[in-house]
Amino acid sequence: MAEATTKMKKAVEVAKDDFATVRTGRANPALFQKVLVDYYGSPTPLAQLASMQNPEARTLLVTPYDKTALKEIEKALVNMPNLGANVGNDGEVVRVTLPELTQDRRKEFVKIVRGKGEDAKVALRNVRRKAKDDLDALKSEVGEDELARAEKDLEALTKSYVDAIDEALKRKETELLEV
Repeated sequence: MAEATTKMKKAVEVAKDDFATVRTGRANPALFQKVLVDYYGSPTPLAQLASMQNPEARTLLVTPYDKTALKEIEKALVNMPNLGANVGNDGEVVRVTLPELTQDRRKEFVKIVRGKGEDAKVALRNVRRKAKDDLDALKSEVGEDELARAEKDLEALTKSYVDAIDEALKRKETELLEV
């Protein structure tokens, strides 16, 4: 049960991180936390190669620690799916300007977030299934009552984490549809 709780907490955290990577009306460094840059032949997270500031609501400045990585950072940002941003560099920093969100684009992002939420729920159900299998393996060592109570606790635990994902999903949808 403790292992299942730990894994479910982790699944909820991953879901919230995934939700943060879907943009709202503002430029946010969290949008770029999963961007991998080809740095000397190995994929490296952008956060390890550069600092990010957002001086304006829809602009993000990416300042590389190593100026030789500037072109690779720019290339990685241009190739980002679902961004639609204007990316340019002035030799010192990469400037990312996000376009204004249309209503259709917002609805598209809501669909993406719902898909990520469903993936997180599938992960929770997989953890529940594994825990249930582990409980069934203990059937010979513990009594029927203990097993039934543990299964009921597992269901309650799963429901609470599914509800947490639903709540985070609802907040993100509200944030996305807000004009």
